[in-house]
Amino acid sequence: MSGLELRDVTKRFGTFTAVDSINLDVPDGTFVCLLGPSGCGKTTLLRMIAGLEEPSEGFILIDGADMTPVPTHKRNLGMVFQSLALFPHLNVGENIAYPLRIRGVDAARQKARVDELLELIHLPGYAERGISQLSGGQRQRVAIARALALSPKLFLLDEPLSALDAKLREAMQVELRQLQQQLGITTIVVTHDQREAMTMADLVVVMGEARIRQAAAPVEIYRQPADAFVADFIGSTNLLDFAADSTGRIEVLGGAIAGLEAPDGLGQGRISIRPEDVHLVAPGEGHDGTVTFVRDLGGTIETFVDVGGSTIVAVTTPRDRTGIKAGDKVGVVFPPEACVVLAR
Repeated sequence: MSGLELRDVTKRFGTFTAVDSINLDVPDGTFVCLLGPSGCGKTTLLRMIAGLEEPSEGFILIDGADMTPVPTHKRNLGMVFQSLALFPHLNVGENIAYPLRIRGVDAARQKARVDELLELIHLPGYAERGISQLSGGQRQRVAIARALALSPKLFLLDEPLSALDAKLREAMQVELRQLQQQLGITTIVVTHDQREAMTMADLVVVMGEARIRQAAAPVEIYRQPADAFVADFIGSTNLLDFAADSTGRIEVLGGAIAGLEAPDGLGQGRISIRPEDVHLVAPGEGHDGTVTFVRDLGGTIETFVDVGGSTIVAVTTPRDRTGIKAGDKVGVVFPPEACVVLAR
C-alpha cells in the first residue's frame, strides 16, 4: 500500500490554477523531491499534503485513509520550513521538545527523546545551547530534530537547504539522505536545485506549469526525459529539431543520424543528447562545425561548436583533453543510443 496517494489534486486561487490534476503514489519509506522552476506549484502541493492549504478538488490519502479534511495537527507529519522557524528565546533542547510539551508528554520522556534526537543529528550535549550560538548547519539539524520529535508518518521539507552556502548545502544533503535511510521515513522535499534532487531522491517529481511532467528515478529522469521541458530543466542537454522521412530516418542540422529512427507517424520533433555523450572527431567524420569557445572547469572541459548556426556543447574530462581550441574545424557525432527522441 502506498504511504501517500494524491488523486486528481487541484488548487485554484480565483481564476489562477496553481496545481492542476496531480496524481502520485509514494510508497512507504520513499525519499521524494518535488523539483521545478519558481511558480510551478511544488510548494503549494506540499502545503496541501501538510494540510496548510485545502485542495479545490481531489483527495490526499495516507495509508489508504482520506486526509483531505483532516487538520494539520492530526495528520501525523513533521515539517521543516525554509525559514526553519526556530524559537530564539528557547534553547536547543527546548526547541526540540516543544512539540512534545504542547502534547502533554512528561518531562522525563521529553528529555529522553531530546537526547535521542541530538545523538541522531550528531549534536550530543547541545541541549542547553542558545539558538544564536549555532551555525547555519547546526540550526538546520535542530529544525529537523524538532520535526521528528513525534515520530511522524511523513516528513515534509520546503527548500530546507537553500539558505546554506554551497559546500555546507552539499554536506547537509548527504546527512539528510543518510538520516532518512536510517529512519525509513517517507520524506518529501521541495527544491529548485537539480543537483539536490538528483543526488538525494528515490523518486524525482518534475513539475512545470502546475502539472507533473515526469515522476521517475533520477537516472531515468536524466537519461529518458519525458519531454523537452524535462530534458532542458534537468542538467544540460542539446535539444535539436529534426525531420523524419517516410522510412523514419531522422535528420538534424542537415545530416542524418545513422541508426536513429523516429517512432511511427512522428514526422518531426526534437532529439535530446547530453553534452557528455557528444563526440568530437575530425572534420568530415560527422556534422561539420567550428569551435567557438572552450571552457575548462577543472573537472570537465566544455567545448562549444557552431554547426550550421546551432550551438552544440560537448563535455569531456581533462584525461581526454584533445587540445581543441576556438577556431578549429571539427566533426560532431551524435551516437544514436544516446539520443532521446521527443515529440514536439
